[in-house]
Amino acid sequence: MKSYSESYKEAGVDITAGYKAVELMKQHIAKTMTEGVMSGIGGFGGLFELDLTGISKPVLVSGTDGVGTKLKLAFLMDKHDTVGIDCVAMCVNDIICCGAKPLFFLDYIACGKNVPEKIASIVSGVAEGCVQSGAALIGGETAEMPGFYPADEYDLAGFSVGVVDREKIVDNSSIRPGDVIIALPSSGVHSNGFSLVRKVFDVESSDIKTPVDCLDGKSIGETLLTPTRIYVKPMLKLFEAVTVKGVSHITGGGFYENIPRSIPKGFGAKIERKSVKIPPIFDIIAKTGNIPERDMFNTYNMGVGMSVILDKNDADKALRTLAECGEKAYIIGEVVKSEDGVVIE
Repeated sequence: MKSYSESYKEAGVDITAGYKAVELMKQHIAKTMTEGVMSGIGGFGGLFELDLTGISKPVLVSGTDGVGTKLKLAFLMDKHDTVGIDCVAMCVNDIICCGAKPLFFLDYIACGKNVPEKIASIVSGVAEGCVQSGAALIGGETAEMPGFYPADEYDLAGFSVGVVDREKIVDNSSIRPGDVIIALPSSGVHSNGFSLVRKVFDVESSDIKTPVDCLDGKSIGETLLTPTRIYVKPMLKLFEAVTVKGVSHITGGGFYENIPRSIPKGFGAKIERKSVKIPPIFDIIAKTGNIPERDMFNTYNMGVGMSVILDKNDADKALRTLAECGEKAYIIGEVVKSEDGVVIE
């Protein structure tokens, strides 16, 4: 007999909608399956068999995050198929900083009303993020919570696990003054600082759907919803090509908070301001909100989604390797002997 509860439906939870959502999302999830997956969607746990070929001392690396208030833009634009990419990116981009290869991902969606087509659209983005990072989507949860969330809103979070050989963990211990800092370009604002973005543009009352010339004809809303770039595959290639000494995922806190996390005590980062290639959306945010440049670099990625530290003699090979992966990477600075963290000049 099929599971169904009229009483629960009258309370605002339609369990049959959940079943339909699962059916609709299966086609997207199937794209993410890798050799290690041992279970299908619908069980109580996701099973994954580790292939430890070539790994002498396996270390599991985990990461979890959400999309944050960027979701408010998705609600306003009624576009839900890209925020899942953001969710995956925020987890796997952190994992890759340790040198780990993401293995699998799980998502959690909480909503006021389960509209199967919308949930499936969200999961399609999650699946795309998994494909981009080589991770399998082995499970998840959708919770319909009427009275807790508005009917047309939801929250999205995720969790990922990766693996790295202990001897290959990127631990910043070999960093020295003179090492170069390479920038991997971002796709825009990514998924941080959106509370400030929403304040600057007053998104709920202003027109964010009108095309803007300096944004290549895209609207503010479209530009802000551009999904976070996923750096897993090019970074894995880079690890094979050169010795990477430190990696930072530039998220909330911008340059000043994230770059020092990849540099040992007693050293700092000297960033050449004119070298940083800043996309137009950041100039618009700064001018519209009258935000000082120091605050911009302390809140946003400013066009740099990830920074990589390596010996200056490896710089050319690193840039070539990244270019072969489609990354237009470039040098933005160097490591110096300093207690000042990040200096942008």
